[in-house]
Amino acid sequence: MDLQGKVALVTGGTKGIGAATAIELASHGADVAINGRHDDEEAARTKAAVEALGRRCEVVVADVGRAEEATRCVEDTIERLGTIDVLVHSAGGGVPGGVLEVSPEAWQNAFDVHVHAIFHMARAAVPVMKSKGEGAIVLISSVAGIRGVPIMAAYQVVKGAVVQFTRALAMELADDNIRVNAVAPGIITTRFHDAVTPERRKHNLDNRVPLHREGTTEQVASMIREIATNDYVTGEIVVIDGGLTMRIA
Repeated sequence: MDLQGKVALVTGGTKGIGAATAIELASHGADVAINGRHDDEEAARTKAAVEALGRRCEVVVADVGRAEEATRCVEDTIERLGTIDVLVHSAGGGVPGGVLEVSPEAWQNAFDVHVHAIFHMARAAVPVMKSKGEGAIVLISSVAGIRGVPIMAAYQVVKGAVVQFTRALAMELADDNIRVNAVAPGIITTRFHDAVTPERRKHNLDNRVPLHREGTTEQVASMIREIATNDYVTGEIVVIDGGLTMRIA
């Protein structure tokens, strides 16, 4: 898929990996709708960065964990930019606590943001892609959805669900020429990891990551663009983690 003149909708697109992805897609010719829960300074900065590349950018405020707001997010994008060719779901966040510590409310919210949202967004966006005869969906999983991590039970479960949703949807939509893939980042320099102490951060990079450095949001965004545009890739979970998941000790 050539992104020139295409339209992408990026949930969680006002900051972090989502913002980097919006800018990356725009740099290759796409107009972009960025979704967040607030139209704030971060949204304004990302919008300005996209527009500086000569592409259109719309901020679509919605809580996509709710079915009616996810539908409105898609409808607003189509109304403002004309269509949707690429959907990237980057909305999310950490959920600390083991099974005995995480609250039922936090558990439910994790599923709303990471799992229910992609179900709602797909149901809203896929029909327009089917009408065009092509489309690309990229979801954000995590190495936590592939390998276990301590005291993050809810996060592991929902990111594992993203992996299986990716495969299920890819199989379902292959005949419609709509490709569905996911990326599974490891330790990336974002606010997600701000709660990690410097000592633990150093330990992780020294002992868990063979490349001994954190990844960047731009590196993840570049991979998202690659699998969104490669017309022969679907149903894949692309790990970008500096070798973390291949390490056995």
